[in-house]
Amino acid sequence: MKSVPIRKTGILLMAVSLAWVGASVSAFGADTEKQSRPPGFSTWLKGAAHDFDYLVGAWTTQQKRLKAVAVGSSEWAEAPANRHCAVPFMSGQAIVEQSQFPNKGPAGLFIYTFSPTKQQWSIRWVNGKTGELEPAYVGGFQGTRGEFYGDDDYDGRPIKVRIIWTHPDPDHARWEQSFSFDDRTWEVNWISDLTRGDPAVLCPKA
Repeated sequence: MKSVPIRKTGILLMAVSLAWVGASVSAFGADTEKQSRPPGFSTWLKGAAHDFDYLVGAWTTQQKRLKAVAVGSSEWAEAPANRHCAVPFMSGQAIVEQSQFPNKGPAGLFIYTFSPTKQQWSIRWVNGKTGELEPAYVGGFQGTRGEFYGDDDYDGRPIKVRIIWTHPDPDHARWEQSFSFDDRTWEVNWISDLTRGDPAVLCPKA
């Protein structure tokens, strides 16, 4: 007469054991996922619909790029001082920023779009040479600092990308790009300092 409760107890113990194993596997997977990301990396950062209002208008840039990426280089080279023209659409929830070389040739387009559902901005780059739309980096601003993250590739190597925007005052901003090749550290490889300019001069209408 005692065999039935014992069997139920055995089944209960087996169920508890399986649940513990499942929880342990899930925790291990979560820890592994967390460990495989460089500091700060997140695709869940939130923003607000007017985060990029400051960007609308005309800008000149002073740029520098790391001469060699992913080799521990500390040598920088000055990049062309491009001109940028940013135009809002959809009540500011989409912004198209055209980048031109000093000779007025097209460098490419930045496309910024805001998702009210996710409360998050996406930044995409349209390559001026290939016309291809590159992967999105997502995030938002806290105060005058914005962080945006995403996955991409560099010469066939998978990388994680971090974009940091800062705008200390209405007429100045900084854009900074970093790559992570090892999922542990960031290497800053491109910095662009923007100064507001005259739209009539920098962004004449055709």
